[in-house]
Amino acid sequence: MKTFKDTLKGLRQTLRQAAPPRAALPQPAVPEEADFRQSVGKVKPLKPDDRHHPQPPKPSPRPRKPSQGPALHAAACQEILQHQIGWFEPTHQLQQYARPGMPSATLKRLRQGNWPVCAQLDLHGYTRHQAQDALALFIHRARHRGQCVKVIHGKGFGSPQGEPVLKKLVRSWLQHHPDVLAFCEAETGGAGGSLLVLLRRPAPGEIHDEG
Repeated sequence: MKTFKDTLKGLRQTLRQAAPPRAALPQPAVPEEADFRQSVGKVKPLKPDDRHHPQPPKPSPRPRKPSQGPALHAAACQEILQHQIGWFEPTHQLQQYARPGMPSATLKRLRQGNWPVCAQLDLHGYTRHQAQDALALFIHRARHRGQCVKVIHGKGFGSPQGEPVLKKLVRSWLQHHPDVLAFCEAETGGAGGSLLVLLRRPAPGEIHDEG
């Protein structure tokens, strides 16, 4: 005789066999994406405002700090910088000049013609760079002919804004030239279109290049 437990077990198996298979649950339908133009509706474009809308510039990359190299000795620095003296346009215009240590009567004697003029240089029509080269070569050669030369730089009336350029530069170059002892204006009227320049005598055995 079957026990109640066995009867219940058989009943469960019968029910499982008779039960229909469980249907899969339906998946929710994905809604269709609405058309953008239909969603927005009628769009009216903006009128041009005729204004410039600048784009912000891109930040520049940080530059690498260049190497300064080994430090220069004081003597080397002095040798380099001495060639730059007088390159820039001076603010003042010298009427006359005498190197420190020259006798007090040097300018007076130069103005009175104590030293005869041995050579003359006319810088009319020269650019500042041409004038500087011509003046340096002229002084180098004239020192072997005599001590006094005449340099004509013009009065500067044709310079921009009426400010003389070459007139100032020539006097600044002469002031810093190592072979110039003194200079003064050649004219007595004060126009200052030319200069009398007193030069240092060449040392014994100094080479003279007539080039």
